[in-house]
Order: sequence, then structure tokens, then C-alpha cells
Amino acid sequence: MRVTRLLLGATAVLALAGCGAGGETRSAPPMATGSLESLAAEVKCKPNMQTDADTIRQAICTNTDGKFILATFSTDRGQREWINDAKDYGGYYLVGRKWVAVGDDGTVEALRGTLGGDVEIGTNHSAHSGH
Repeated sequence: MRVTRLLLGATAVLALAGCGAGGETRSAPPMATGSLESLAAEVKCKPNMQTDADTIRQAICTNTDGKFILATFSTDRGQREWINDAKDYGGYYLVGRKWVAVGDDGTVEALRGTLGGDVEIGTNHSAHSGH
């Protein structure tokens, strides 16, 4: 299962990671809760399901803010393990109660304006690019 989480995290980050200019952090609304479908509806995206398992449900979403991965988890521990593994690949993570959205910094900040949550940033490997 750990390998699956690593692969899912790597796929999500590599598919969506981009360089961001950063920006102002605005205050967030109360943290959203609910199923993957209800969270997707709040941010006006139709989820394209990629994983539908007992422990994790994961979809690719696109809305006016950008493209992102939306995932929900059955346990807090499973969520934290997934995030910790995925953060090794860089990227921006909007973390809520048993859910996470992964995308570029602008998309994550825009989603935070609707869903609330806390932003976490993955490992920056740009200094190790070899260029």
C-alpha cells in the first residue's frame, strides 16, 4: 500500500507541479468537510476519478482556478502518510480534514479561498537540478 501511495503522490505532483511566483496569503474560510464529490462541487469541478478504494479516493479536477488532484482519505493517519510521502516530490498541498488538494501555488491558494485548510509545501529540488 505504501508503494501505491508513493506512486499516486508522485504522479499527482509531477503532473501538476509548476513554478510559482508566490503571492499574498489571504485568510481562509472555515475548513470544508465531506465526500470527494461534495468537495469537488464546492470548487465547481467534475472529478475524473483515478482511484476509488476503501482507504483513498483520488480524482483529477479542473476548474477556472486550474488543474489539481483532489483526494479524500478514510483515516487521518492514512492522509498524513500519503502527504508525507508525496511531499518528497515537491508541489503545493491544501490540507483539510481527511482531504487534500494538490496543484500549483496559485491554484492551491484559490482553492483555499473556498475550501479553507492549511497550505503545505513539498520539498524544493530546484537547487539539485544539475544545471
